[in-house]
Amino acid sequence: MEPQRLSPTVRRRHKLLNIAHTWLLAGGSLMLLAVCAWALAGLEGVVWVTIGGGLSLYFASRVSPRLVLKLYRARRLPDHVFPEGHDIIRELSARADLPSVPELYFVPSRMLNAFTVGGRDDAVICVTDGLLRQLSLREFAGVMAHELSHVANGDVRVMALADIVSRMTSSMSLIGLFMLLFNLPMLVANGVGVPWLGILLLLAAPTVGGLLQLALSRTREYDADLDAVALTGDPEGLAAALVKLEQIQGRMWEAMALPGSRIPEPSLLRTHPTTEERVRRIMELVPRASGRDRYPDARPKVGRSLVPAVGRPRMRVRGLGHWY
Repeated sequence: MEPQRLSPTVRRRHKLLNIAHTWLLAGGSLMLLAVCAWALAGLEGVVWVTIGGGLSLYFASRVSPRLVLKLYRARRLPDHVFPEGHDIIRELSARADLPSVPELYFVPSRMLNAFTVGGRDDAVICVTDGLLRQLSLREFAGVMAHELSHVANGDVRVMALADIVSRMTSSMSLIGLFMLLFNLPMLVANGVGVPWLGILLLLAAPTVGGLLQLALSRTREYDADLDAVALTGDPEGLAAALVKLEQIQGRMWEAMALPGSRIPEPSLLRTHPTTEERVRRIMELVPRASGRDRYPDARPKVGRSLVPAVGRPRMRVRGLGHWY
């Protein structure tokens, strides 16, 4: 069965919308930082913040992914242990026109998770034991396409910039409030009015900056979903993986709490969009599925990804038992 035909009109609309959101959110974060710098030290403050932000981004991009891998106790997954996974990543990397094939690393954790570190030239994709044991190869291909899309789009650097801007905004807010409180008795004694507008700005800046960063993260997730479907030609494969991750992760967290004690997470505080919204957008890319508002079956029966044999059996990763 051939990969499903995607709607170019819908995909182009989603792509333009995601790009517009990214620029607006990133521009808003930079504008907020500039306003805080101006309120704190005028034009000179803006200049110093620009220099400091540029240097921070430069050094952050030079940090080796190996440091992050050590933090998570990640180990390289050899080709002979999981040849199917390496074949999928090589094929998807070629389709994404990446200059090099990212390495595949294994994290000994029961959580279902995958994440990417590094840039286009030295990217590393980490997958947990829980993810490998729960997903079919078709679903695994969708998740890997999503991670490779982050690499191709430079999202690691975009989110690093957003994190630096958010941290600098919070630091400047704290410094400004401390200086204001320190000089407040002098201002009152000299009859100078209290700059309430500046105080409100400095108080609200960290919260607003954090919300802009979270919104930017959600936009990049939508864009990675869109490009992942373009790489595999299999929207239902990725959608099924997202649904399975939501179902299993939800049960794992519920087991750690009392029955009925789940606390809903406010949408503004989510780094990732809701699974329902992600699935809805993914399925809109296929003309025949446009408008569908229900989750697809956890084991789709139509379409295919990079592997011909999909369905109920889970993939078996040979040799992992010797890693513990």
